[in-house]
Amino acid sequence: MRRTHHARRVFVALAAFVALPAILAALSTQGGPLPAPLPIFPPDNWWNTDISTAPVDRASASYISFVGATKGLHPDFGGDVTPGGAQGYGFPYAVVDGTVTRRVVQFQYGDESDGVDHTTGASVPFYPIPDEAIAQAHWIESGEPGNVDLRSSSDRHLLIVDRTNRYLYELYNVFYDGSQWQAGSGAFFDMNTNGRRPDGWTSADAAGLAILPGLVRYDEAFGTAEIQHAFRVTVRATNGYVYPASHRAGSTSGALPMGARLRLKASRDLSGFTPEAQRIFRAMKRYGLIVADNGSDMYISGTYDTRWDNGVLNPAFGALKASDFEVVTLGYQPSSAVPSAPTSLRIVN
Repeated sequence: MRRTHHARRVFVALAAFVALPAILAALSTQGGPLPAPLPIFPPDNWWNTDISTAPVDRASASYISFVGATKGLHPDFGGDVTPGGAQGYGFPYAVVDGTVTRRVVQFQYGDESDGVDHTTGASVPFYPIPDEAIAQAHWIESGEPGNVDLRSSSDRHLLIVDRTNRYLYELYNVFYDGSQWQAGSGAFFDMNTNGRRPDGWTSADAAGLAILPGLVRYDEAFGTAEIQHAFRVTVRATNGYVYPASHRAGSTSGALPMGARLRLKASRDLSGFTPEAQRIFRAMKRYGLIVADNGSDMYISGTYDTRWDNGVLNPAFGALKASDFEVVTLGYQPSSAVPSAPTSLRIVN
């Protein structure tokens, strides 16, 4: 009997030992399920605002002309550049447990970043960056591991969701130098609230907005429910910013401001598209696109996910042109949310 009990104890110990790596690995997952409720942020957040009846801006036609009326949309997301390779299309994101160690990040723009003591300028332990992101591929935008320095050629965003507390951390232009993390800028968002960046502050995105809530995600496109948020879009040049953006990154006359919203016209027929494309495009009619960064015109941001089929996505998105869109009133907010002094409706140059 003693040998039987001893064998059982050994088996239990071995089982616990074998299970330990799996438990540890579960603390951080690449592209894991996002914590409910969804969509990200409260229902009245700017990413989740229904703009289907918002008035059209009086300069809408001019803005569309600046972009180029025949410019087609492009899905700036997908899977691996080459099968099994490190490089990927779109934004990966990490989902971590609330116990993941907070790391210090040294910033280029520390005065507009979170995780910094702004009295002294010193960075503090703040960002729950998974250790896997140092040497493993697909945790950071463009795909290569964090210890590969590509800051001069890629934006290298790192998006992290703390599923325990429903916190979102986003970093721009990251690099692990062998002893610590470096980044251009970083931002924290409590997903339970509608915290907007201070006017003049950037985030990990040029407009000062969060990135993750504006991404096209595979689980939504191929789900059964309607997508209930706007999407992130880039244009080649911008001019100041309007609500909900907080930061400018250009002053090109005639260009859209950061934070501007484009809406797919209600009259655009979607019947010829696949069900998942229709679901994405219906969201563009109801929630629109928010200008969040300078880049290629009409590039729509989405997640890195090897299940995406760019052979289907590219022609579907390309069939929609800039002329299929209209610009809603700059700085639009539902009437219940408009402040008594509408100072956020200006373009800040």
